[in-house]
Amino acid sequence: MDALWIAKTGLDAQQTRMSMVSNNLANVNTMGFKRDRAVFEDLLYQNISQTGAATSEDTQDPSGLNVGTGVRIVATEKNFLQGTIVETGNPLDVLVEGRGFFQILLPDGGQAYTRNGSFKIDSDGRVVTANGYELQPALSIPDGVESVTVAADGTVQAKLPGQTDLATLGSIQIADFINPAGLQPRGQNLYLESAASGTPQLGTPGLDGLGSLVQGSLEGSNVNVVEELVNMIQTQRAYEMNSKAIATGDQMLQYLNNNL
Repeated sequence: MDALWIAKTGLDAQQTRMSMVSNNLANVNTMGFKRDRAVFEDLLYQNISQTGAATSEDTQDPSGLNVGTGVRIVATEKNFLQGTIVETGNPLDVLVEGRGFFQILLPDGGQAYTRNGSFKIDSDGRVVTANGYELQPALSIPDGVESVTVAADGTVQAKLPGQTDLATLGSIQIADFINPAGLQPRGQNLYLESAASGTPQLGTPGLDGLGSLVQGSLEGSNVNVVEELVNMIQTQRAYEMNSKAIATGDQMLQYLNNNL
């Protein structure tokens, strides 16, 4: 019975969607996290009777007979809307207000991108992520600095001991993509360039459509808990309906077996 297999595809799709909802809720407090959305599509149809086929010499079939074979999740899509702004007061916490990603150097020499601007200083004075991956372009903070200032355009200055003027240490550049949703999630709050995302377009924060930097703040997750709970209920109900379709199909087969 085709209904059994069709309902099974519904179970598989809803189970995958439930995994995405669970992942969104699990990362509700992850800085820079972007929520996932499942994209569904119907499967191929059985064309039993062709639409527009002649039903007589002067008439045509207006709709035909096409039977669907189920559903599948064809894609997962990241929503890159701005997350909530969390003020921390930490001078090395930097928020991108608008479009753009921080550039991160991976241990294998590759380049990654992140929206999480929670930076630290390692034993060599380099500005790194919580996992020790270096910010690009490389930026070092001298030992004994009294304060660090990050301007909206990415200029980084520090007050050194015994000096009245601020010393410029470097600048933070950010990258943007034509299609941010095409970036490959890597984990650890990082994304990788892909053929779908396009090549990174580097620039100065606040110029050419790029977002500005805000020191002492971080971008929280853009997960809406209430919306995700609604999605969870919808997924649960859809899963139950597909389970009932399988049970009903099984009862129909039992009826045939008992009466033939």
